[in-house]
Amino acid sequence: MGKQFDQLSNDHIKTIEAQHMFFSATAAPDGLVNVSPKGMDSLRVLSPNRIIWLNMTGSGNETAAHLAEHPRMTLMWCSFTTRPVILRTYGTATCIHRNAPEWETLITHFGDRPEARQIYDLTINMVQTSCGYAVPFFDHVGERDTLKKWAADKGANGIRTYWETRNSRSLDGKPTGIEANLPS
Repeated sequence: MGKQFDQLSNDHIKTIEAQHMFFSATAAPDGLVNVSPKGMDSLRVLSPNRIIWLNMTGSGNETAAHLAEHPRMTLMWCSFTTRPVILRTYGTATCIHRNAPEWETLITHFGDRPEARQIYDLTINMVQTSCGYAVPFFDHVGERDTLKKWAADKGANGIRTYWETRNSRSLDGKPTGIEANLPS
C-alpha cells in the first residue's frame, strides 16, 4: 500500500495544503524521541524537496535540541476528511533562530509573530504515502487563539525570559541553542 517518491508531487503538495495540522518527529542519537502536533498555518512548501515551518513557543524545545545533534526529521500529515491518506516526508533539517541571517528572508513566508521561536528548514530525501483507512473523520472548527493571547500578555521580554527558563534544555538536558535569541 505504501509508495515512496524522491520528491513531493503536485498532488502531495495539495494534500499538505488541505490539512490543518501536521506532526513533526525528531530524535537525538540517544534519549527520548519527540513527536509533536503543529498547526497555526505554520508550514510552507518552497519546492518539491524543501519545506519550512515556523516553530512557535511551547512548553518544550525538543526539536531544536535534537537537530543540534542529528539533523534528521520526519513530518507527517493525515487526512481526516473524505480522502484517506497519510503522507510523510523524511529528510534533514536545520534550526534557524531569530538572529540568524536567513531569518529575515524566511520569516516573510509567515509574517513575523511574537510567539515564533525558530524556523525549521527541511530538505526532503524521501516522501511516502500510505492508506489512511484507519484514520477517523474529524471536523476542523477553527484555530485556537490561546498562544497568541499568551504571547501578547507576556510581551517580547516575557517571552525571552520564558525561553531562557523553560526552553534552553530538552527533557534529556540537551542544549537547544535558544540562547541565540536572548539578549546578551
